[in-house]
Order: sequence, then structure tokens, then C-alpha cells
Amino acid sequence: MAVAVTTKTAWKLQEIMAHSSNVSSVVLGKGSGRMLATGGDDCRVNIWSVSKPNCIMSLTGHTTPIESLQVNPNEKLIVAGSRSGSIRVWDLEAAKVLRTLPGHKANICSLHFHPFGSFVASGSLDTNIKLWDVRRKGCIFTFKGHTEAVRCLRFSPDGKWVASAADDHTVKLWDLTAGKLMFEFTGHTGPVNVVEFHPNEYLLASGSSDRTVRFWDLEKFQVVSCIEEEATPVRCVLFNPDGCCLYSGFQDSLRVYGWEPERCFDVVLVNWGKVADLSISNNQLIGVSFAQSTVSSFVVDLSRVPKSDSVPQGLIRDDQPLVPPTPTGSSLRRIYDRPSTSCSKPQRVKHNSESERHSPSSEDDRDEKESKAEIQNQEDYKEIFQPKNAICRTPPRNEPFPAPPEDEPGTAKEAVKPSQAVDVQTSLAKQELPDPVQRPMNASSTSLSRTEPSVIPAARNEPIGLKASDFLPAVKNQSQTELVDEEAMSQIRKGHETMCVVLTSRHKNLDAVRAVWSTSDIKNSLDSAVAINDLSVVVDLLNIVNQKASLWKLDLCTIVLPQIEKLLQSKYESYVQTGCTSLKLILQRFLPLITDILAAPPSVGVDISREERLHKCKLCYKQLKNISNVVKNKSGLSGRHGSAFRELLLLMAVLD
Repeated sequence: MAVAVTTKTAWKLQEIMAHSSNVSSVVLGKGSGRMLATGGDDCRVNIWSVSKPNCIMSLTGHTTPIESLQVNPNEKLIVAGSRSGSIRVWDLEAAKVLRTLPGHKANICSLHFHPFGSFVASGSLDTNIKLWDVRRKGCIFTFKGHTEAVRCLRFSPDGKWVASAADDHTVKLWDLTAGKLMFEFTGHTGPVNVVEFHPNEYLLASGSSDRTVRFWDLEKFQVVSCIEEEATPVRCVLFNPDGCCLYSGFQDSLRVYGWEPERCFDVVLVNWGKVADLSISNNQLIGVSFAQSTVSSFVVDLSRVPKSDSVPQGLIRDDQPLVPPTPTGSSLRRIYDRPSTSCSKPQRVKHNSESERHSPSSEDDRDEKESKAEIQNQEDYKEIFQPKNAICRTPPRNEPFPAPPEDEPGTAKEAVKPSQAVDVQTSLAKQELPDPVQRPMNASSTSLSRTEPSVIPAARNEPIGLKASDFLPAVKNQSQTELVDEEAMSQIRKGHETMCVVLTSRHKNLDAVRAVWSTSDIKNSLDSAVAINDLSVVVDLLNIVNQKASLWKLDLCTIVLPQIEKLLQSKYESYVQTGCTSLKLILQRFLPLITDILAAPPSVGVDISREERLHKCKLCYKQLKNISNVVKNKSGLSGRHGSAFRELLLLMAVLD
């Protein structure tokens, strides 16, 4: 019988030497997800087919390094902006330069094509935004309002607005028809790197170096939600084509977000470093990054990534009610009206200055002499950019990239075992696990002492360890089906006294901890809870402390961390959730402090308080190292627990 092969969720597709010098910009074609353009310090723009090693076309003409690139929706045009402020547009089918658009006085930081008309928006280090008509080779309008470099531009799906993100911490929305600022969104505390419109609704997402992703309502002009406390700056964002979720690219990870309410559905570890652009094709997400002269492409299988659910796939916060996400695409928010024809130019047309008014005849000739499109791979070029020249009875199919198998089958099996306990829908786990693990055995059995126990879910409709059949007498034959009332009641009362003793003991322990807290402080109450040696009491106390982050102190960490290690390995789902929430709080608030104190040079003289603090930091560091091994082992789980552990693993990366 053939054994199912475990494939990777994310993998590296290829790495290419893209330029003879450092790569400065990369972009993916959003239409097919298969076209890649790279710009370098060698002043060239190179065109590639994703997964193919050879350059298809090399575009020359710029005299300074390429700073920004963008491909139009049908992937027939490409625009490149240089460090000098010059912009050039190439026709890829004709393999020649189409326009040169001078006007900016500094680096071109951002570009974007209009979804319908032949217009391009450009943002620059000179803080200006310009709207260009590619056909007439002129600047239609200049938007002024930002005070620092404009890092990202996006036209709305209906082509009526353009959104801009800048280093001045703001996101601005501009009306193309009126030629003026509609609204300025403030709230980010760092440079805003990316901005993206929802494909259907009046919703805008922005990502910043302040490590937050914000969602803005474009009808009420207010923030919808904000996802905070991520480990690294937001580098790129992309909505799923149906608008159900937002993919956010971070350093070595992809996160899947919902916004009403804000939540993280999943965290996928991808070793792409500083990812530069994302695209979606065939239910696969393609991500590209660059370092020096190389460009790397990565694939994430979206069929294995949860995009929305009634239960969030990320960390469960105990201080927030569990509310199902509001379905996207509903009447909650207005939908874009897409015109059937190309958009008209703005009514308010700026009269260009003499420096921006050009004679097309002389400069077009000069541009064609200075700019060249060197076709490096004639066969690939004809296949991609000139398919109309060839007679083909069946159109070429855009197949998804095949997912490679896991590197170590033995390790994959081990990683799948605990996932059976968390996600009962994992058929692979059922196929690979031996029978003793699949069939529950007596609790007194020692043969499974090392096997991870089944996770008992937090939400359930029946008591733990109790079966209705245990309370009813065994039926010896079919005729004896009627029960005497006294016998039924005696069976129901079976074990009642034991349960009462357990609950009374827990209530007594909680009363004792509460009494210590009311007369002393949180540290002493936690000490008493740990001394009782009952994890359920520790969980109850942590669920309270987790709601108020200001209660956490370094002293508390030394007491709680050993208990967190036990909670993360518990068979109870609610215990694991509480442990993950507490550990995340500790990592975010104290890990930078701990590493700084341990890295600091020894002080001169005797400083008792510093020595005590150093001792606590060493103790916490040692405990965190132990916990990191548990987190690593569980990061391969599927479902929300796997997402939680992968997020913790990212936060604990500095420990390595």
C-alpha cells in the first residue's frame, strides 16, 4: 500500500544571479504571478520567468541605478524609476522603450499603473506624487502634501483614487477626478512601507516599520482595526483575490490576518529574509527577496494555510471574547463600482511648467537610440510576450509549482504525531501513526509513557473522562432493557462524591491564593499557587494576570517560566493557550531587557541591585532556553496551536 508523502507548505523555488552588481529593486507581475522584473545598480532592468534560470530580456537606457519597478496589469508594459528621478516605460511586446518621463528631482521610490487607463503614478524622495499619461507623455497632475519620501502608491480598484504611504508616518488618499487630497490617515508611529486596497470593499490596509498593520474604512475614514506587537517591520502586504484575508510579509515569515475583529489566522515560516514583493497564482503565493546580486523566489501552498475560520488560527487571547469573523464581501461596507471603459483623465489638469513640457518628436528618437531591449532568450520571449504571433490550438497552461517532499521523513512523522491530537482532520497522521497510538489504552499502562497524550479541547459538550455508559448497568441481553429507578440513580451518583472532593479542594486552594493576594502582592500569591502544586490554580491565576500586562515584573518571570514549560506540554488545550499567552507577554516585555543586561559589560565596584537583576536575568534566560526546545518541537503542529508556537519561535529567535 502506497504511503502518502508529506509535502512542504513553503519552499524555496530558485535563486538566480540577477545582475552584475547589487540588485536594488524587484517586482512580480500580478496578472500571472510568473513574470519577475529586477533592477540593479548596473542601471539595467532584467525580465525573468519565475522558476526559469535564464534572463529573457534586458532593458537599458537609465544612467543611474534603478530604484523602483512596476508591471502593468496585463504584463505588457513595465515602468522603471531611477535614482536621478527619471522614469522610463517599456513596451515588452514591441521590445522597445515607449516613453521617458522626466520631472522628479530625486530618487523614484514608488510606482503604480492605473488599473484601466494608460496612466502611471510615481512617488519620489522629493515628497511629490505625479500622475503621468503614458500615451501623451506628460505629467497630468502633481500632488503635494507629504513631508518625506513617498514609499508606496496604489490605485483603487475602480481607478478613482490613489493611496500613498510615506516616511512621514501618514497614509493619504487622493481623489483623481477632483485632483485633491481626500483624507489623511494618521496613527502609525513609524515610516509607512506599504499600502493596499481591498479588491472589493472600501477598505485600505497599511503596513509600517512600527511593526503594525492597520485597516482603514474608506467610507467613514476611520481605523477599523490595528494588529500590533509584531517582531519585525511590515515589508509587503497583499489581499487574497476574494478579499477573505490579508497576507503580510515579514522577515522570514508570512502572516495571515483578519480585521473584523483583528486576528492572526496563521504564521508560516519562510526563509526568504527581507521579502520584497508578493503575488498569487494557482492558489500559491509567490514571494521574492534579494541580497547583493542574487534574487530568490519562494512558494507558499495556500491550500494548506487557513484563511478564515470561526476559530482563529493564531494565539487565543484570554482577555477577549471569541467572536466569529464577519464574512467579507457582505453588505458591511460599500463595494467598488468598476467602469466598463478606461478611466477619464482628472478634470483639474495641471498646466505643466516648461521643464515638464516636451516635444515628442526629437526626444522619442533620442530615447530609442539611448534605450535598448536586449532579448537574451528568444524562445522564452516569443512564448511569453508574443504568443499572438504563433498558432496554438490549446493555450499554454499555467500549472502550479509542484511542492517538494519534506526533507526528513522521520522528522516529518514525529511532527505529525502531536498534530493528530490538535487537528483530528489530519488524515496523514491517521495513516502513519501505529495502532497503539490511535487506540486509547488504559491510563495505568506504561507502554505509552513517552507518547504525548491526546489534547483535551477547551470547548466540549461532555465532561472529561466521563462516559454516559459508565453510569448505566450493562445490559446482559436485549430483553433486560428496563431499569429500576433506584438502580439508575445509584449509577448516576457513582463518582459524585469524588468529584465534589476535587472541586472543594480546588475552591479551597483558590481561596488561599486570593487571601495571600489581598494581604500581600502578586508575587507572593503566585508563590503560594506554585507551592500548592496544582496547575489548574496556576492557570486560573495567569488568566487574570495576562489581562493586565503592567502586573508583570522580572521577579514574576522567574516564578512563572517553569510553570509555563509544564503548561505548554499539557494535554489540556486551555492550559496550552494560557501558557502561550503568558510566554508571548514575557518575550515582548522582558526578552530585550534580559539580552541587553546579559550583554552589558561588568560594572565597576559593588552594585547590589544590579547583581540581583543580573542573577534574575540569567535565571530567566536559562529557563527560556529550556522552553525554546519545547516550542521548536511543537512548531510543526497544524492548526491554531502550530500557529501559536511558530509565532513564539520567531520571538525566541534571538536566543539562538
